[in-house]
Amino acid sequence: MDVFEKSTSEQWLYANAPGFKELPDQDRRAIFDFSVLWSLFEAQVMDNFAQARTISDRVNGWVAENRIHPKVYEESLAYFRNRYSVNGETTDHYDYLNLRRTDYPDLVSRVINGKSDDPGDSMLCILMIVWRLRNNLFHGSKWAYQIRGQLENFTHANAVLMKILEQYGRV
Repeated sequence: MDVFEKSTSEQWLYANAPGFKELPDQDRRAIFDFSVLWSLFEAQVMDNFAQARTISDRVNGWVAENRIHPKVYEESLAYFRNRYSVNGETTDHYDYLNLRRTDYPDLVSRVINGKSDDPGDSMLCILMIVWRLRNNLFHGSKWAYQIRGQLENFTHANAVLMKILEQYGRV
């Protein structure tokens, strides 16, 4: 297959998924990459079972082992703080994360609003955001606006997943 030729599934998405063909190639690539990276993260870091509680348990284990490294999350944390908080208050974008009560919303809010810089809290916050991006993509809510405006979200989520896989995964 020519590198510029669209796969059968991509051709189908172009024809049938609302707004898909209007997405820039870079956006589509970031979303495709996220899907594969999430799957690898879930397999190699989360023992094939990711949910908010098990992600928290994993982060708490890294904290106990003194294995939290800010280089894994600091650039993406700065991005998400800028996106989801203004003057210590969460933005409308934050509301669209659709945090559930089991997703540690108080902790995420504290970190996003700059009220906590604890490395364990920061790592869990970033992973809860990535978790919500995953859920919102895989469960369809990102289609409400045809997945537009998500390039930076998925670029940062992908960067975090790759760093976590390098640092904590079974490669």
